[in-house]
Amino acid sequence: MSLQRVDEWRESIRERFVALKSEQPSLLERRLNLSWSNWGFGLEDLEVSARRLERAGLSYIELHGNHYGPDLGYRLDETQAILRQHGLSVSGVCGMFSKDNDLSSNRAVHRQAAIDYIRREVAFTAAMGGTYLLVVPGSVGRPVAYDNAEFDRSVATLRLVANVFTDHGVKGAIEPIRSAEVSLVRSISDAVAYINAVAHPGIQHINGDVYHMQSEESNIPLGIIEAGDRLINLHMADSNRLGLGRGSLDLDTIIMALYLIGHNAEGRFVTPEPLGPGGAPYPAMNSRHEPAELDSLVFGSIDYFREREEAIRSL
Repeated sequence: MSLQRVDEWRESIRERFVALKSEQPSLLERRLNLSWSNWGFGLEDLEVSARRLERAGLSYIELHGNHYGPDLGYRLDETQAILRQHGLSVSGVCGMFSKDNDLSSNRAVHRQAAIDYIRREVAFTAAMGGTYLLVVPGSVGRPVAYDNAEFDRSVATLRLVANVFTDHGVKGAIEPIRSAEVSLVRSISDAVAYINAVAHPGIQHINGDVYHMQSEESNIPLGIIEAGDRLINLHMADSNRLGLGRGSLDLDTIIMALYLIGHNAEGRFVTPEPLGPGGAPYPAMNSRHEPAELDSLVFGSIDYFREREEAIRSL
């Protein structure tokens, strides 16, 4: 019986990984850097979240970009002290873009809010030692376009603030989001086109997300390889947007693809962000969750990822 196309793709990546391990074993010596995106913890105190991630053996956290105004969000000194106490460094900051701070909006006040928000978050990211700020070109939770000029407005607006990335040494990482949640930039190829249109050295990277990729890419591992060196961070959730190991995600082949593009390097991260199903996950940001459930989510996902990574490395 002939192979399904998905099995052909899987076998091709497996063969390339085995060849890499045989021919250049030094490229596999370093493990992938695991982080965790904390905005899905909702209203939980950062100190409680940091303690959980420390217990899970993590060294990195992706912080919720919660500086929605000059009086809001994490305070620098307090945040540094909490993370230092629990041995955590900041991988990056998860920028949050809704209709209120939409780079593509047809309302100038919302585009200005996006500019001001990016300025605050880039400065905070740099002060925390983070590598990247995640940027979404349009509003998450709004899949219907305002008009046919969204792309152009988003590009022009991001250009206005792009210098802040290079000034602070922070990488702008464009995240493609599935079409059920956004009206533009839904795939890796869309993200590359957007980056090329912005044409600024501060906006050259991609934040992938396997949950969105399963809807928008023909194959998630091939999408990772297409992103290549542009991929600075990969958000992870299983096929049902729950914890890793709770769905049908082909995690092994994803891990192989990450090693093939050299993602096991300093300043590159794999970041679980399981949020549950639904068209707009932002309600999780403003909710209170059971600590025991969050413990199970974190420990289960991290243990499963490491188990599969070691299995792959032993091929």
